Amino acid sequence: QVQLVESGGGLVQPGGSLLLSCAASGFRFSNYAMSWYRQAPAKERELVATITGNGGSTKYANSMKDRFTISRDNAVNTVFLQIKGLQVEDTAVYYCNARLGRTFEYWGQGTQVTVSS
Repeated sequence: QVQLVESGGGLVQPGGSLLLSCAASGFRFSNYAMSWYRQAPAKERELVATITGNGGSTKYANSMKDRFTISRDNAVNTVFLQIKGLQVEDTAVYYCNARLGRTFEYWGQGTQVTVSS
């Protein structure tokens, strides 16, 4: 059974930092590109960052290159998203995504990040 379980979200003040985690199970983790998406209220889901299966390459949405860092640890089947300098506009549900080509794709249930003073 495939599972992607996000954690690490919460309420944080502007300027703060968070480390989101996504624990994967039920598939060969290292074969999959992993991504983080986010969806703010009343907005479409958008891609934040992607990392290749071996972690050798990362891509970021243009607006997120400076404050977001994606990483993975294949030994524990987990992908991470470090967010620094959080802004109110970063408030969203953050989703973990696993993809292998065009055939296999899985989503987590999401973790809420709220940035507010």
